[in-house]
Amino acid sequence: MRNPFVRRDQEQGQGQGPDPDGDQDRPEPYRGPGRGRDRAEAPGRGGRPRGRALARSLLAVVCGALPALAFPAPGLWWWAYVALVPWLLLIRTAPGARRAALDGWLGGIGFVFAVHHWLLPSLHVFLLPLSALLGLLWLPWAWLVRSLLGGAPSALRAAVGLVAVPSGWLLIELVRSWEGLGGPWGLLGASQWQVPTALRLASIGGVWLVTALVVAVNTAVALLVAAPGLRTVGVAGLAGCALVAGTAAWGVGAPRVTGTVRVALVQPGVFDGADGAERRFDRAEELTRSLAGQRLDLVVWGESGVGADPAGRPDLAARLTALSREVDAPLLVNVDARRADSPGIFKSAVLVGPAGLTGERYDKMRLVPFGEYIPARGVLGWVTSFGKAAAEDRRRGTAPVVMRLPATDDGSPREPLVGPLICFESAFPDMSRNLVRNGAGLLVVQSSTSTFQDSWAPAQHASLAALRAAETGRPVAHATLTGVSAAYGPDGRAVGPVLGTDASAVAVRELPLSDSTTGYVRWGDWPLYGALAVVGAVCAAEGAGAFRKPGSRPRVRRARTARASAGRPGH
Repeated sequence: MRNPFVRRDQEQGQGQGPDPDGDQDRPEPYRGPGRGRDRAEAPGRGGRPRGRALARSLLAVVCGALPALAFPAPGLWWWAYVALVPWLLLIRTAPGARRAALDGWLGGIGFVFAVHHWLLPSLHVFLLPLSALLGLLWLPWAWLVRSLLGGAPSALRAAVGLVAVPSGWLLIELVRSWEGLGGPWGLLGASQWQVPTALRLASIGGVWLVTALVVAVNTAVALLVAAPGLRTVGVAGLAGCALVAGTAAWGVGAPRVTGTVRVALVQPGVFDGADGAERRFDRAEELTRSLAGQRLDLVVWGESGVGADPAGRPDLAARLTALSREVDAPLLVNVDARRADSPGIFKSAVLVGPAGLTGERYDKMRLVPFGEYIPARGVLGWVTSFGKAAAEDRRRGTAPVVMRLPATDDGSPREPLVGPLICFESAFPDMSRNLVRNGAGLLVVQSSTSTFQDSWAPAQHASLAALRAAETGRPVAHATLTGVSAAYGPDGRAVGPVLGTDASAVAVRELPLSDSTTGYVRWGDWPLYGALAVVGAVCAAEGAGAFRKPGSRPRVRRARTARASAGRPGH
């Protein structure tokens, strides 16, 4: 007698285990509209209870947010190597492709929101729709994870997943690195900025190669946990990752040191109120005077340290020139003001020497969405009434600039050539690479994160300079108005302690110089091209049935007839 508490479709499924190969290639009967797996995913009568579906959705958001703990300020760098495992396990157990896609989207929302939560003072509730938009990038990645790792995958499919899952993640980072989508903040590889082996990897393939290794380790661990029959594949994956990391650590030498440069970082600190900018300038001037007699090659001020264009203000130019003469070193200041020779507001790095303005000037090219301009202001301009969005769009520079420092009093040339970056631009690996290819021997980042002073942003921003140094084989000086200010050698390692957000001080750092050409400078973003090739090949192979079990047939739908149905054979 049939048990009245068991649905007929459950009776039909009794005794049937999952496909042992996980390929899901076995033909199954057509269940008609609303039946089968898709109906099992739906909430309500006859499907998964709404409470369980909601709990799974919340779990997906939490799983996606977990990697944020690997970044500063928590700085649990080791956590990055297992942080994706819960999310991977959740996606691979999705009952259908649509549920897997939803898990990917919700996890992407959690990831973006957690990594960018410090933007809340500027974006307020608009961070939620932005996270939902960017979270869509994880939809195809989740499909890839479930397709290759779901069920009981074959050894071949699992091995392909060890390469394809990291490649899919890299493509997500590539797309969201576009300036209009917020730029490359929170790249997973950036969490490894303090790990010497990771910095060696960055010198070969940039932060992209570090990300690929981190995701590959997570994928191998997920196989170890979820598929006992495939532990050999997981162990092999971990061994391969260790081999790559070990080869980078032992086989890639440190950049060859050719000299040193003495750089002073001036950090005046927080000055609020209507006259805050003027008092901050006075404090920076006072700190700079204290550097007299220290045999400096360059003094660097933070972003927006000067509120008027010295080219149109002779009195301001005279004050800066006197400072340069007093410390016997050129000043690289940052101007946030209307240009004397051009309409609109620019953010500019301006070089001042003992003889006055040198004429060397760089205008910021990549601007912060909403912070420095409003995308489609005619449509979205109303957001300025909320938070701290830009009231007026900044103007963009047109080209990178490599600056030559003014000669010393005896006419001797100063070295090295300086490549300036302004704040947000230090997140873009290609910008620092281009400066080095144009001859820069020292990279300088002028920054200000005062709006986010008590958040994770200052520490995260300063950490990016370590990666840019390792990628290019050039020292990087990161100077801010209110902290964190730091300096890194050409191998990406910190030189001296940082100036924290509670400091109003100056720091002098003697940075090693190098003329070595790293693999990243020479070959560029090759891991991204490799990721495109891998994902393309996997999609083509999947479409051609290359991963199917030999002898299996593609899934087909069985036609329903008047004499029989999938739910009740023979009826």
